[in-house]
Amino acid sequence: MTEEVAREAPEPTRLWCMATTNAAETLAQSIRADLAASGNPERAGGQQRYMKSAMPYHGVTTPELKKILRPHLAGFRPGSRQEWQAAVLALWDDATHREERYAALALARHRSARQWHDVESLPLFRHLVVTGAWWDLVDETASHLVGAVLRDHRDEATPIMRAWATDPDLWVRRTAVLSQLTHKEQTDTGLLHQAIEANLDDQSFWLRKAIGWALRQYARVDPDWVRAEVDGSGDRLSGLSRREAIKHL
Repeated sequence: MTEEVAREAPEPTRLWCMATTNAAETLAQSIRADLAASGNPERAGGQQRYMKSAMPYHGVTTPELKKILRPHLAGFRPGSRQEWQAAVLALWDDATHREERYAALALARHRSARQWHDVESLPLFRHLVVTGAWWDLVDETASHLVGAVLRDHRDEATPIMRAWATDPDLWVRRTAVLSQLTHKEQTDTGLLHQAIEANLDDQSFWLRKAIGWALRQYARVDPDWVRAEVDGSGDRLSGLSRREAIKHL
């Protein structure tokens, strides 16, 4: 399996002023400089091979990345949705190394931005999914960003997730399947069923793995529902999805 080529997707509307853009670029440049200074070329090659990533790594470990980002995140106080979005996209869209996109996700998830984790931000998150187009970036966006919007704004977000479940882009569909991973008892089983049903016949490893993962996670809450879902899907449920779903049953 090799990294999927991201499909073109409309960028979120850029409404910020020049001052906001400059501030976002300054923050992005500062983070990039710190990441580059902490890089380990020997480790970077192994990370890139492991992830099958077209984008190179600096060779920064996860603990090192958190340490590097800590002072930047401590001072991150966007004053508006546009400022927050500008900061995320300045790192994401112009990234030359994968750790920059991990940093962009940290800005997207920052506590100061939770007030903007709503339906209006779903175009931004979809942009991250479509242009990220690989499991490490997509899964964090799906479970922590899209999932938060769905949990807190369910009436408005559910129709959008139903549409995403049949989107032409497989990563958008994977996001719909995984969007309730952290919802536990709050899981909308109707939406989960529809997202799974819409993708049962997909041959992609990424959809089959996502279906099994979503079912396995919800089995911690309602194993009987998951058993019924697995049985009801019959032979349409792939062996991979079935093994993942019933792993702990």
